Amino acid sequence: MDYSFKDLLQLIGSLGLFLYGMKIMSEGLQKFAGDRLRSILTAMTTNRVTGMLTGVLITALIQSSSATTVMVVSFVNAGLLSLTESISVIMGANIGTTVTAWLISIGGFSVDMSAFSLPILAVALPLIFSNKGNKKYVGEFLFGFSFLFMGLTSLKTNSPDLSQNPEMLAFVQSYTDMGFFSIILFLIIGSILTVIVQSSSATMAITLIMCTNGWISVELGAALVLGENIGTTITANLAAFTANTQAKRAALAHLVFNIFGVIWGLALFYPFMGVVDWVVDHLTSSSISNVTLTSYRLSAFHTMFNICNVLVLIWFVKLIEKTVCFFIRPKEDDKDEPRLRFITGGMLSTAELSILQAHKEIHLFAERIHRMYGMVRELLHTEKDEDFNILYSRIEKYENISDNMELEIANYLNQVSEGRLSSESKLRIRTMLREVTEIESIGDSCYNLSRTINRKRQAGTEFTDKQYQHIHFMMKLVNDAITQMIIVLEKDDHYTSADINKSYNIETEINNYRNQLKNQNILDVNNKEYDYQTGVYYMDLVGECEKLGDYVVNVVEASGDLRDKRLI
Repeated sequence: MDYSFKDLLQLIGSLGLFLYGMKIMSEGLQKFAGDRLRSILTAMTTNRVTGMLTGVLITALIQSSSATTVMVVSFVNAGLLSLTESISVIMGANIGTTVTAWLISIGGFSVDMSAFSLPILAVALPLIFSNKGNKKYVGEFLFGFSFLFMGLTSLKTNSPDLSQNPEMLAFVQSYTDMGFFSIILFLIIGSILTVIVQSSSATMAITLIMCTNGWISVELGAALVLGENIGTTITANLAAFTANTQAKRAALAHLVFNIFGVIWGLALFYPFMGVVDWVVDHLTSSSISNVTLTSYRLSAFHTMFNICNVLVLIWFVKLIEKTVCFFIRPKEDDKDEPRLRFITGGMLSTAELSILQAHKEIHLFAERIHRMYGMVRELLHTEKDEDFNILYSRIEKYENISDNMELEIANYLNQVSEGRLSSESKLRIRTMLREVTEIESIGDSCYNLSRTINRKRQAGTEFTDKQYQHIHFMMKLVNDAITQMIIVLEKDDHYTSADINKSYNIETEINNYRNQLKNQNILDVNNKEYDYQTGVYYMDLVGECEKLGDYVVNVVEASGDLRDKRLI
């Protein structure tokens, strides 16, 4: 057999070049679309048909069904899409990914795109170094597009010529002449190959080359395509591995949808292939080459199969939803579990869209800290020892949760920052890291307040009614500040200057009231209204409340600074 180890390495390198080009092209398109992808995905899913069309559009735009499905799982995890909406979008993604197959088929086999690769690269290079974001992203898309077709041409060149290798030809033919069993075997191979390379587009390119080189028949190529449909679902299931129940259901729905399609595809395999051949023969010119005709037949099978699968199953979205809900039951403690709810420790979705997940998690973090502060206010008037100890332990638990959430969110954001990000997204990550640090400091202040209340209780000290009134008012101001901070975080990019100013006004009121109480405390101690130690506990609470207010306004300032920089 005249095929050396060096030839094998060249083949693998060609595949790497193709995958790299696909990745860069997809990322460039995603960054160019930016927030518009989010708006499209959340706004255009009003019913199953629009959801399906949204999936087609986004996958055709970003040239990656895996990226779309991971994005959908992320959005379900973040509560931005319902399970029903996500299923219809995933169905559309299956159709959208066929655009890539036609791109490869036409650009790689009908037209010699490799002749244009270097000129396209020459156009892309100055755009990549442009300071303007959109130009840079267009440059990245062209850069990836050029590398994709370089890789495809290299794959065709470096794939072994079986006619010159009778041993290899005999080996391949021994597995292609087993009738319907060969179809099943190649379906399994297609699934495994797609799992390994993590790209159905790359597997489709390999399949097209195998068919056009005469290694396997179009029927066996179609079997590989069916396998690719199953293999591509693994990416979404990996992304949902550590996600919440709904996200796991969305990923499983993708698998169920594709497996059902493969089942009917196998049952009607030969009649369906006959329909595909008839359609291609009637829509193509008799003058085109056999190589081009073969690539068209395979691409047409890919497209027609996915369209038929969607047309059949789009009416059974509710049934698919019930099926996945039956297999994946919700955990009893899903709501109150002290873990990250919106971002996961598994595979990251695309870097730009991961920021949205982190934002939702930070908002949840702030709400948990607000709940912790509510416990502190309750602790102040808890009299029974047993109730006091239980509540104090809960506050300690929340302090640990706060520390862990800060660390996990910060680590996640650092992972995201290692991806290919726009300058605006990098700025946003820095802001979010600052927000996380300040929110954790609010948790520390809450814990310090509870410790002061505990020390006062153990010392047997009791505040006067007047002191309690002052503490209540101070705590109410701080509660108002936290509530306003959460409003700013929840609104994300949509808050106004009035929202920011309201936070600053509350902070000013807290500072003034602290100064007033500090001066009054000196007079009250001198007038023997309460002893010095009681005054110490009292001012510790007041001072910690003022500190907590500072941390709150720091979070709001971080959001305000980001907004100001965007407006410049």
